[in-house]
Amino acid sequence: MLRFGRASVSHEAAGEYLSRVTDEPPELPKPAPVRFGWANRVLRWYFAPEYLHMDRAAVARPTLFVGNHSVFGVLDVLLFADGLYRERGIGLRLLADRNHFKFPVWRDLVELQGAVLGSRANCAALMRRGEHMLVFPGGAREVFKHKGEAYQLIWKERYGFVRLAIEHGYTITPYATVGAEEAFDVLLDSSDYMKTPLGRALKASGLADRYLRGGDEFPPVVRGLGLTVIPRPEKLYFSIGKPMDMTRYRGQSDDPAVLRRVRARVSRALNQLIAELRERRAHDAGPGPLRRLVNQL
Repeated sequence: MLRFGRASVSHEAAGEYLSRVTDEPPELPKPAPVRFGWANRVLRWYFAPEYLHMDRAAVARPTLFVGNHSVFGVLDVLLFADGLYRERGIGLRLLADRNHFKFPVWRDLVELQGAVLGSRANCAALMRRGEHMLVFPGGAREVFKHKGEAYQLIWKERYGFVRLAIEHGYTITPYATVGAEEAFDVLLDSSDYMKTPLGRALKASGLADRYLRGGDEFPPVVRGLGLTVIPRPEKLYFSIGKPMDMTRYRGQSDDPAVLRRVRARVSRALNQLIAELRERRAHDAGPGPLRRLVNQL
């Protein structure tokens, strides 16, 4: 779950890593797709990714990629970063939700992938360096989708990514992922949890609002391959939209009307990309009979 989040983290459990993720972000001596080349080869074999319009991204034009999050969206993010590096030579820095940094070992793997806490300070520092970044404005809520929310953008009132892009004259480039949502079936979501005695108790005690964003951070119960939580080997599709130059809005980063207009422009472009990829997926005979058979399990 990657997003542009708060500039600081208030939870005590996160305190031990704050000094590492809110200072000047470290530069990566080796791009993550190179460091994890063997793992990406396995992912390419399993998901058979297809990339469209990759030529719209250029090394010389630093950009903030804005995408749609899938359920438990991690593996598809790695494949997008891998494809972008192999085809365009672009190394991505990921703006990650604070939850990634709460758990030992996992947080180290996340940082090795080039991720930093999605704070205003970190984002600004990366922009000053002219790095390519990836953000999911939907964050945890978009990862922990409810039943029937596939491919919906759940951005609430988040405008931070737009404000920073305008402040730094950065390019925003939408990109879409399709196929990952079909890798899982959501059986129980956070709204189901909150209807249980445990959920009602957490809400009444205030713990749900304090630690679980009102219950939004309850991970869904999913079914993947067969009766397991292993994602089905659905073919994944990625498409990059047309870059949007934010220099035209210079000096207007505090204008709510401008922020709303730009964010709406980004979401429209992203929804259009998603629609095009879903249409392509619906008419694609490429996945092969074996993959189609396995995905019916």
